[in-house]
Amino acid sequence: MIAEIMAIGDELTSGQRLDTNTQWLSQQLEALGIEVLFHTTVGDDLEANIQVIKNALARANLVISTGGLGPTDDDLTRQALANATSTELKLDAESLEHIQRRFTMRGREMPPKNQIQAMFPVGSRIIPNPNGTAPGIDLDYSVGLHHSRFIALPGVPAEMKEMWATTVVPSLAGKGTAKKIIRHHVVKCFGVGESHMEALLPDLIKRGREPRVGITVHQATISLRITATGQTAQQCEEAIADTVQQIQAAVGDLVFGEGEQELQDVVIRDLLARGETLATVESSTSGMLAFWLGTVDTDRQAFLGGTIEMPVELVSQESVEKAAVQARSVGNATYGLALGTLTKADSADQYYVALASKDGVESISSGLAGHPEIWGPRMAKQGLDLLRKKLIG
Repeated sequence: MIAEIMAIGDELTSGQRLDTNTQWLSQQLEALGIEVLFHTTVGDDLEANIQVIKNALARANLVISTGGLGPTDDDLTRQALANATSTELKLDAESLEHIQRRFTMRGREMPPKNQIQAMFPVGSRIIPNPNGTAPGIDLDYSVGLHHSRFIALPGVPAEMKEMWATTVVPSLAGKGTAKKIIRHHVVKCFGVGESHMEALLPDLIKRGREPRVGITVHQATISLRITATGQTAQQCEEAIADTVQQIQAAVGDLVFGEGEQELQDVVIRDLLARGETLATVESSTSGMLAFWLGTVDTDRQAFLGGTIEMPVELVSQESVEKAAVQARSVGNATYGLALGTLTKADSADQYYVALASKDGVESISSGLAGHPEIWGPRMAKQGLDLLRKKLIG
């Protein structure tokens, strides 16, 4: 079964409000074993709504929309659905009574415009809304051999989620739509670019492979997203575990963690396990490294603290190495980690990262590729990764 989710409203297409309903519904459908292939966002325009509904019904088996079920002129979902499916709207007396009761409970008289909320395409089923005046719509639609189901829910998240759990989920499960299990797992890597990582995993990222492996990059951290489908959760987990082993064999110590782990989580974990400590000094990153580490190690058992130096102090390999040694000495720490200054040398932007330990001091340099916004995070992560590799030998 293929699903599409539609989010309706000018506040979404204009960027004035973030669409969290679509994210939530995608997660719920996946838990039911229903694959979501399309997300559509459309403004409050009748012709545009009609077109996107027609498109969705033609390519998906299940379409779920949120928004556009209110009583105002810009609430167009029911009319657009009726037009797109060539059906008429018909008043439902029971729904109208429910809406009137909602106003009576507030000590108000129902405005005439709210009657539209009790109008439904002929043949549709009504999804009760116990906490609002906008009932949902559940309509089956077929063209030739293609069968679709359109479910319209209100845009208010609290109302939508209760209607989903109370009415929609039982109806989906009752019709046997959840025929497969879907599971995700993320492997985190650092140390190469996206294209290099892709070259290391040519067979694993092929389209059509099961489980699927996708690559995303955020601030120089590469996430390998594994998606497995199967008849049971165990089947999915076994397929994921096999793929994780293949990734680790292919990329080695570029893998630093899984799931939500970040480099600072792994470094603090390993330091604590070894009973060792770290002190830091940084320049251009303005305390970013210390902040990351301190957020993880709130008790300061492994991370003893960090200082910030003026940019003019850490501009050469020698100065950065000296700073790492001094940080270790002043903090009486097992390791001292120093991040240098983003500067120019021989007409090329670069910086230095140094790690001091009882074995001496080692340093690396790096050029400044990519957007300036990632220079600082990448420098901090290179420092963490240098320490991580030291800890694992």
